Amino acid sequence: MDIDLNQEAFAWPIRVYYEDTDAQGLVYFANYFKFMERARTEWLRSLGVEQNVLLNEDRRYFVVIDTGAEFLRPAKFNDELVATAKLVGLTRATFLIEQNIFRNSLDGELLCKGMTKAAYVNADTQKPVRVPASIFKDSKNVD
Repeated sequence: MDIDLNQEAFAWPIRVYYEDTDAQGLVYFANYFKFMERARTEWLRSLGVEQNVLLNEDRRYFVVIDTGAEFLRPAKFNDELVATAKLVGLTRATFLIEQNIFRNSLDGELLCKGMTKAAYVNADTQKPVRVPASIFKDSKNVD
């Protein structure tokens, strides 16, 4: 499928709270995945996708089927971060999202690079189904 790879990444601001840090005062590694989840959820919301409505009315949901991250620099207590989500791949039932976390702004220091692959699933059968083209308005020629 062709996707608009020139689209800008969706950006979501995050503040690091004490609860996000470990004994050294650095963000605990698993919390970067939580920050990415927040950015993905708000990105989908910005596209008009309310996940509770999708589940309750359409009987569909998204499930993460693969994820990974490269941790480049640590975030610390009280840092202001920006987590991004950008569609970089789309198949019939899955989509690939590039996710980055920066300190202060999109022009700030890159702290974490990640990728997340999600599937679109029928809630009743638990099987993958076709992603509606309408979800990703910037995408072209969704099969």
